[in-house]
Amino acid sequence: MKQRTQSISPLRQRMIDDMDLRKLSPSTQVGYIRAVKKLNRYLKHSPHTATTEELRCFQLYMVKTGVSQITINSTITGLKFLFETTLDRFDALRKMSRVPVPRKLPVVLSRQGYWGFSPLKRHNPL
Repeated sequence: MKQRTQSISPLRQRMIDDMDLRKLSPSTQVGYIRAVKKLNRYLKHSPHTATTEELRCFQLYMVKTGVSQITINSTITGLKFLFETTLDRFDALRKMSRVPVPRKLPVVLSRQGYWGFSPLKRHNPL
């Protein structure tokens, strides 16, 4: 367990300890803590007392303020860790849902296009 400092709340320290127990990468931990900070700023009170309706309103707030789908999904993932793992509140996020992210298809070159970019410049059999 990491040594506690006075500037970290007991809830944050517990979440950090839970992330350390699961060997989450430092960048994942930063992202999860960032998600909880965003919720805390929105609620103006400790996230552990948040209701399902407050969490739904937080997601709606993110959508209305133009937050990207990827950011919304990563925020929900961090909050899911907080509520399900650290707080044992599996029902808290039942009104929140991940947002579909459109996938871009890769560019597929035709044979002619490939030979135009190919550094080999071999004879084109077509």
